[in-house]
Amino acid sequence: MYYQLYELNHAILQPYRAGADALKLFYQNPLNPFSMTPFGRSAAAAAEVFERTTRRYAKPAFGLDCTTVDGDLVAMREQVVWSRPFCQLVHFERDLPRERKPDQKLLIVAPMSGHYATLLRGTVEAMSQHADVYITDWTDARMVPLSDGRFDLDDYIDYIIDMLHHIGPGTHVMAVCQPSVPVLAAVAVMESRGDRMAPASMTLMGGPIDTRRNPTAVNKLAEEKGIDWFRDNVIMQVPFPNPGFMRDVYPGFLQLSGFMTMNLDRHLIAQKDFFVNLVKNDGDSAEKHRDFYDEYLAVMDLTAEFYLQTVETVFCNHDLPKGTMMHRGQAIDPSAVRNVALFTVEGENDDISGLGQTQAAHDLCSNIPPEKRAHYMQPQVGHYGVFNGSRFRAQIVPRIVDFIAANAMADAQKPKAAAKPRLVSTRK
Repeated sequence: MYYQLYELNHAILQPYRAGADALKLFYQNPLNPFSMTPFGRSAAAAAEVFERTTRRYAKPAFGLDCTTVDGDLVAMREQVVWSRPFCQLVHFERDLPRERKPDQKLLIVAPMSGHYATLLRGTVEAMSQHADVYITDWTDARMVPLSDGRFDLDDYIDYIIDMLHHIGPGTHVMAVCQPSVPVLAAVAVMESRGDRMAPASMTLMGGPIDTRRNPTAVNKLAEEKGIDWFRDNVIMQVPFPNPGFMRDVYPGFLQLSGFMTMNLDRHLIAQKDFFVNLVKNDGDSAEKHRDFYDEYLAVMDLTAEFYLQTVETVFCNHDLPKGTMMHRGQAIDPSAVRNVALFTVEGENDDISGLGQTQAAHDLCSNIPPEKRAHYMQPQVGHYGVFNGSRFRAQIVPRIVDFIAANAMADAQKPKAAAKPRLVSTRK
């Protein structure tokens, strides 16, 4: 019912948004003498603030058409190379000389936690200078028809394994925030099977591996409420006429409300500053505000089964660190990881995944040799700074690149196990 009311409210405001757009254009028209006055700029600014705070933000584009490799600017294009109902794998293909030695393949697993994969635009931009980058582009659940079936945490793990198989051997995988748990689980499953497509290394960044360590407000909320509260209060059905009509989801607008509430004063100040900058005609500051909130306010729905299973497994029961996490009826054993190198990254001021939560992966993966593991804590950054921003580019990226290079050589030198025979069915 709440989702339907949200949609109705959005539809009711549509004429007012159109009116605000017209008012803004009227007072920004250079032929209008009021456009140069404080009154005209204030009216145009108020109209834009209203329109932006009431609109539904569409999925942003990556917009990365070039990158710098070896000091030269090279063209880059997006290609969808693998697709399933709830995700597609995007390859950022670079126009490099044929005689150049290929870079290491890197799969960036974007979080499926409300925002689109484009939130990692800066991560892709930085890593594409050093690696052949692929990224998971998760699909908004309200756009997936019921006929395409369910999607839960087990499916998420299967998707990661399938994508690693598609990209090929020697791939390195990077998990940003939420996917740290399913990526570690996928690698453990692959290692326990002796899968030759297991990645050469995995980099876990700001992930909730063990939320019992230094719990944040998000972690405490999950433990206090319990899974039944989330099932009863945040799961809703997609309303008509969306393609995913009648699908049970955790709506993106609810998750966004939670994010905004955590730092409400900061967002209110940002809107006030945006209005002032528009009145002052400070175009650069206003454009930075637009760029940030165009990304931040674009949200997607999550399937109910994936969301509830993740909350219960990761935040309520702590199944992975307790050794009780299951995948398709089989226990996940991180100690089975022996050949995949492990690098963990945390931010000093992270208020989403507290210090120590990602580092806990080293305790779980006890059989990785010391020379194939590393941990880094970046001072003076919060959660977002772990995978984006100036400190990420200057201090975190070089460490990831060095770790990948070192373990790419080690992976190339180690003997490959014989492939297990596949059983071929003769049934038609």
